[in-house]
Amino acid sequence: MPDVVIVVDMERGFIEEGNPLYIGESGRKIIAPIQKVLDRELARGSHFIFTQDSHDPDDKEFQMWPPHCISGTKETEIIPELADYAQKGEIIPKRRYSAFFETNLDQRLKELNPEKVMVVGDCTDICVMHTVADLRNRDYPVEVVAEGVATFDEEAHRFALQHMEKVLGAKIVSLN
Repeated sequence: MPDVVIVVDMERGFIEEGNPLYIGESGRKIIAPIQKVLDRELARGSHFIFTQDSHDPDDKEFQMWPPHCISGTKETEIIPELADYAQKGEIIPKRRYSAFFETNLDQRLKELNPEKVMVVGDCTDICVMHTVADLRNRDYPVEVVAEGVATFDEEAHRFALQHMEKVLGAKIVSLN
């Protein structure tokens, strides 16, 4: 059984400067480590699932966050550095923090039946952590690549990594 790599929200709206929810330079720093993970996992035959934050213009999430990643805009596009990898896998649009909420991710994982699920992307303390929680609630072994996740706030990033490991039971791994 191949493993699955879930790449969370590595799209223009979070990773490219000038967008309302640009997470800053920390987002740019995880691109190369994610490419390294994907190259390694491609050689192993793993399956890639890219999540794509994608909202309606009047999404209730905008009561908390500025409008971002509105369906059909450039913000929802996977960043160019990872677009070729996304074409080798699949893209699952989502509109909430967890990639499981009102998507077909649960069904896809049942079909793929991975031995483990690796998670990379952004934001560590929001969409990554909520997706990891739902993966663990479904009893998947989960690895989060520490160099492959980022968020707006370094303290929140550290908290999320610790929470995913100590509370959710995910394994935090390093590329080294």
